[in-house]
Amino acid sequence: MERLSRRAVYEGRIVTVYEDHMRLDGGREQIWTTIQHPGAVVMVPIDPDGNILLVRQPRPSARDILLELPAGTREEGEEPVVTARRELQEEIAHDPGAMTPLGGFYSAPGFCDEFLHLFLATDLSPIEGVEPDADEEITVVPTPPAVIPDLIRNGEIRDAKSIAGLLRYLYMEGGLRSS
Repeated sequence: MERLSRRAVYEGRIVTVYEDHMRLDGGREQIWTTIQHPGAVVMVPIDPDGNILLVRQPRPSARDILLELPAGTREEGEEPVVTARRELQEEIAHDPGAMTPLGGFYSAPGFCDEFLHLFLATDLSPIEGVEPDADEEITVVPTPPAVIPDLIRNGEIRDAKSIAGLLRYLYMEGGLRSS
């Protein structure tokens, strides 16, 4: 597939929306709306008791309060592991002793190029005196891994990045069976 032209139709603080004139592999041309995003990270932080530290926070775009994995947007030129460490410090007031990459995935490739890098964060140390960003109201929710499938099944965890990240982690740890 080939991009023939690109026109920015909106530029915001985090994203830019483009209309792309595309030629698909079969030769057909079409206009495609794409949201360009700098990319993000999502972390599976494990506390010393083996709990996954989820966060409960308001998400105005969804008009809901969600239970999810800690995550954050990459700053320009920032390595994903640096973003992940910074976001864990800001969101859950813990510094990870070890960060293990677990791969990554696109959040919504039908219209957005956001790629999320997934990390396992272990050997967590609490940080004193960390204040959340002014626009964040976050509650940390320690959660046993065994209950995660039920939280996904019953809809308590319902954002794509958390579902994908948690299922990948559980599968890699042997907590989900492959058929």
